[in-house]
Amino acid sequence: MEGTRGLRPGLTGEAELVVTEENTAMHLGSGQVLVLGTPALLRLMEIATVSAVDVHLPPDQVSVGIRVDITHLAPTPLGLTVKAWAEIVDLGERRVVLQVEAYDDVEKVAEGTIERVVVDRDRFEAHVGHKLTEAASSNLESKEDHL
Repeated sequence: MEGTRGLRPGLTGEAELVVTEENTAMHLGSGQVLVLGTPALLRLMEIATVSAVDVHLPPDQVSVGIRVDITHLAPTPLGLTVKAWAEIVDLGERRVVLQVEAYDDVEKVAEGTIERVVVDRDRFEAHVGHKLTEAASSNLESKEDHL
């Protein structure tokens, strides 16, 4: 059964990283500067949301991200540490809304909300498997059309 039982407002999670060339805007293609790229910052904030939610779910359930609204407030140069925090602020039947913030060694660098939904792991993985089968079949038919 899917649902948010076991979750409650106020539960938190966190994640951190050190800015390296691999997570800069230049390396990720999101800019031409050697600072933490927004895609890497978003990933860090998503990891924090997962740590706030999934540890409280039964083994047959997981959460998946469905909506993101973040503002990248300030650049973080190479070598600095960035910590992201997520806090559950609202719950629905399957929906979980989290407030997120990130700070580097000097200042707040991002804030916003991320929304996740709780799903049945087996049903979700079956859907993904079905989609892969459909895609493979579609690709085969497309190739046959060109022969």
